[in-house]
Amino acid sequence: MAEASRKTTADRSAILKRFAVTLVCMIFFEVTGLLVQLAVLFQYGYLLAAKKRSEPLRLFTNNLAEYGYRLMRYNTLNENGRPFPFNAFPQDKDCEKPVRQIQFK
Repeated sequence: MAEASRKTTADRSAILKRFAVTLVCMIFFEVTGLLVQLAVLFQYGYLLAAKKRSEPLRLFTNNLAEYGYRLMRYNTLNENGRPFPFNAFPQDKDCEKPVRQIQFK
């Protein structure tokens, strides 16, 4: 059976403060999604033209994916750590490593 809802001990001003931060994070999440879409289009264009992938872009989008994940966790009240711009942007060490070889099957 699912865990029962817990009553919070935070006062309403703390809840409103977190809600305001969440609204900012929701805007950043939308911008992150747009950046990922643009990066995907550029990466495939580059791949088709040069027959190789752009490693700097691939590493950046891996960090961007981690950032989007952290934004979602914070916004859905599943994480307390505030994401960027309130804390540091995810670095390579914070992210799951990308696969070495991409397959097209």
